[in-house]
Amino acid sequence: LLSLQADRIEYRQDDDRVHALGTVRLQREDSHFLGTELDLQTEHQEGYFLSPRFYLGRTQAGGRAERVDFIGRNRMVVSRASYSSCDLVDGETPAWELSTRRVRLDFDANEGLAEGAVLRFQGVPILALPVMSFPVTDARKSGWLPPMISTSSTTGLGVSAPYYWNIAPEQDMTLTPTLMSKRGAALETEYRYLQPGWSGEANLFALPNDLQTGQQRWALRSEQRGAFAAAGGLRYDWSLLRVSDGDYWKDGLRGAESLTPRLLSSRGRLEQRRRLRATPLGEVDQQLYARVQRWQLLQDSGSSTRIVAPYQRAPQAGARWSDPGGGPLQWSLQTEVNQFVHADADRIQGSRAHLLGQIALPLGDAGWRLTPRLSLNSAAYQTDRPMSDGRRRAHRTIPGFSVDSAWTLERETAAFGRALVQTLEPRLLYALTPWRDQSTLPDFDSAALDFNATTVFSDNIFSGIDRVSDANQVTAGLTTRYLQTDTGAEVARFGIAQRLRLADQRTTLGYDPAGQKGWSDLLVGAGVKWGRRWATDATVQYNRDLQRTTRSALTGRYSPEPFKVISAAYRYQRHNAAQIANQGSEQIDLGWQWPLNAAAQAFTTNPSAAPKGRWFSVGRLNYSLHDKKLVDTVVGFEYDSCCWIGRVVIERLQSSLTQANTRLLFQLEFVGFSRLSLGADPLSSLQEHVPGYQSLRSQNPAAPSRFSNYD
Repeated sequence: LLSLQADRIEYRQDDDRVHALGTVRLQREDSHFLGTELDLQTEHQEGYFLSPRFYLGRTQAGGRAERVDFIGRNRMVVSRASYSSCDLVDGETPAWELSTRRVRLDFDANEGLAEGAVLRFQGVPILALPVMSFPVTDARKSGWLPPMISTSSTTGLGVSAPYYWNIAPEQDMTLTPTLMSKRGAALETEYRYLQPGWSGEANLFALPNDLQTGQQRWALRSEQRGAFAAAGGLRYDWSLLRVSDGDYWKDGLRGAESLTPRLLSSRGRLEQRRRLRATPLGEVDQQLYARVQRWQLLQDSGSSTRIVAPYQRAPQAGARWSDPGGGPLQWSLQTEVNQFVHADADRIQGSRAHLLGQIALPLGDAGWRLTPRLSLNSAAYQTDRPMSDGRRRAHRTIPGFSVDSAWTLERETAAFGRALVQTLEPRLLYALTPWRDQSTLPDFDSAALDFNATTVFSDNIFSGIDRVSDANQVTAGLTTRYLQTDTGAEVARFGIAQRLRLADQRTTLGYDPAGQKGWSDLLVGAGVKWGRRWATDATVQYNRDLQRTTRSALTGRYSPEPFKVISAAYRYQRHNAAQIANQGSEQIDLGWQWPLNAAAQAFTTNPSAAPKGRWFSVGRLNYSLHDKKLVDTVVGFEYDSCCWIGRVVIERLQSSLTQANTRLLFQLEFVGFSRLSLGADPLSSLQEHVPGYQSLRSQNPAAPSRFSNYD
């Protein structure tokens, strides 16, 4: 689609060529050109344009040129050009500008090739290359990516130059050579692949000679998932994460990012799910699986911070059958065999076979339900050395019974200035589990469950299989909710729950106190959304015997508009209910993203129309009242000038009781240049640590066309 305006237009019908002089305006699809002379063969769109200003809709940026040669619909050569997504004003230099001797643009091949390229920021050359290849859209393309500069207290000043290799539509690789002033030269490799039925990625970070330790350091991560369609829906996946040494987690090196930085998991799994018809049960859902899980433990040199690694499962195999629903009974049966090994040769090892079964009869409707349930937990052990009672083989079987009843009552009401529906949801659970002596049996995978509003209604206070708590107890809870009448969205929630033990608990893990007959701690929770802007949430655990709070969490959030959020939290927990009040954990947490000037304020209401020069503050402070110090700190500023974004973030994260890693993250992002950015990207840190953080381009506001400024 072509649109042409000019002071004088001459059209030759014999060769379908148009020649225009004067003030010439040309629009080709979403690209605009304004210049002094145009000569164009309209069918093949071949010709030239002299002294044009141009705007390319595909990149939402433009510039000036001495000459543009059109070589077909999606190819052109631009001579003596300057390019930017900033406003082009006569007599003024744009904030950033790429000037070149010649640029070849091929939109079909997604390739731009610039000769004699110089990138200037605020008039200062910051990058110069004799030849530069770049993508002209957001599609993938092989080539060098912008260099990254970082600084850290553990690695020093680091410079990286990543190279992206688009191997094939289903494969790519990124090679990132890095030079760190404190550690030396390293290479990071990321390989990704996608095939019909399977996909995965592999990452390797290699530091051949660490200048600090004189050792070779490395981190390896591999993940793959897939399915065998010919094998009845058999699926598999694996995840591997390993590092070279035990100090890797606190040295700030790449490649070992994990939710548990000192305990790295590697696992593999085979699984098949299918529905069977089994007379007289009817249809049955079947799950067959086999798994392997191993751990790499990274110990700290301090004895007070050493941790114990969990057992490794090598291997684990099992099957589970359950009803698909729709019948009067709910039932499930699971059997599993595990081989447990441990890195510590002094710990007992062995195998366990267990059987879990349950059957329930749900009664009631949407307003009430009554669910009696029978359960069975049976396990057999064989160990490599005698257990505490001298046996190497043992087994135990523990039945259980529970009755769970719940009601949901509703009424129309008005609160918070709105018409609402209020619910009243009482719940009562009785659980009876007989005591069986498990003190001589090994504990491979059990741990105490956290006491909260969900686990208070559990009939077993331990996770895993090896320990089943004896119980003769009643748990009562009451929740009321306020819901919007039209949407059903929750406006407010208030709840209370408590457990009453009718007999002393006798089963323990050996290091935890046994539950005594009587009332447990009282759990109280509330959450309120005070309109569109405010939201608060609170949970309190109160001990009646000590007559004091043992754990509490209070959080509040204020977010009136996009890119404006302030959150605050107070968390307190005593390590042991019997300890004195000043022992435990007590922290205050403050996070924010907030505009600092009028332009940024306007951006929160209308991003596409806001003026340039927008300043934002962003950060999170986590302060320990017990230790009287900041634990984690992330503080920074963001500046959005419409055509470029600048971010400066200081991050200090505690890696151990005595060590912390401090990083300075600085980034320049040039909008309209396939998101060209220079520096170390702080976005991942902000998104991870600042609650409610939004990237300034998360709403992807369309850049306004600069062609209107060319007149």
